[in-house]
Order: sequence, then C-alpha cells, then structure tokens
Amino acid sequence: MRMPWVHPDGPGRYEHEARMNIPSSRANATCSVEGGSGKATPIPLASSALQGSSVEDMTGTGTDKRSYSISEVVALTGLTAHTLRWYERIGLMPHVDRSHTGQRRFRDRDLDWLAFVGKLRLTGMPVADMVRYAELLREGESTFEERQELLEATRRDVISRIAELHDTLAVLDHKIEFYAGARRAPERHSVR
Repeated sequence: MRMPWVHPDGPGRYEHEARMNIPSSRANATCSVEGGSGKATPIPLASSALQGSSVEDMTGTGTDKRSYSISEVVALTGLTAHTLRWYERIGLMPHVDRSHTGQRRFRDRDLDWLAFVGKLRLTGMPVADMVRYAELLREGESTFEERQELLEATRRDVISRIAELHDTLAVLDHKIEFYAGARRAPERHSVR
C-alpha cells in the first residue's frame, strides 16, 4: 500500500488521484502536466482526498519523481498561488523543493498534504490549529497523542455543526412545504 507524504501530517507514499480536494464537478477531469520527458501527460483528478492513503510523511524522503510548478498546482487544487505561498510562509506546509532557478517544484507529497489541509479547512478548523498540527507532525511520533486529541476535538465540532445543519434543514423543509401548499391552495379554489 502506498502512503502519501502529506505535509504537516506525515510519512508515506502517494496516490495522486486520491489526494486532491477538487469539487465534484471536476472529479473526472484531467490536467496536462509536463513530466521529465518533456511530454504533457494527463493526470486524473479525483473528488475525494486521501482515500486509502496516509498523511504522515513530513520528511520528504519518498521516491516521488514527478514535480509540479506552482501554476500546475493551482490548476490541480483550485488554490491560488498566493495561498500556496502563504501556507509555506506560515508553516502550514513544509519546505517546498526549488528548481535550480529558484522556482517552487511541488511533489506528490505536497499535493497529498494540500488535499488534507483542504479537508481540515472544510471542518472549520482554525488556521492556527492547522499550523499547530503541522508543527506536531514535524516533531515526530512523540506527538501522536496530541495530534489525535486535536483531530478528535475537530471531529466533535464537526458533529455538532452537522446536528445544527440538520435542524436548519428541517426548518427550511417546513417553510418550503408551507409555500408549496400556499401555491396549491389558490389552484384548488379556481378549479371549482
């Protein structure tokens, strides 16, 4: 099994199509990326991040050979170049490799990490907590318990928000039924 390298979350290898946090409308899209041969090769983009992969390799010691420019990562993730640079600056991403000309060269492990960060963002986790999680990850196995506690707290928040959204949905459904019934009522009277 290949395990992704996901930044601030750890060691492993990668499964490119399973790590991207891409809207479902783009789930079956492809992006053309120039590989080492100089030829553009399509890369499938999937809608679910990290299926069957781990986000625990912050060391960057994997055998990842494919690299992506910042514009390719923008196209693959939907994030802006500014956001990618900001993530690196605040410590949310580990150091991104550079080319001999100084340009950022992202690896599959970076894409794994960005997919994981995207999922954390969707939970509503504050950026400071995401950065803390990344720091803990870089500190190694001795922080497993603290990382678990951080994720469990976030999970509790998500469950609470889901319950609130279910209640909100019930209110909306009630109002929609009310308006649908109000529209039908005049039709019944005019048919007579």
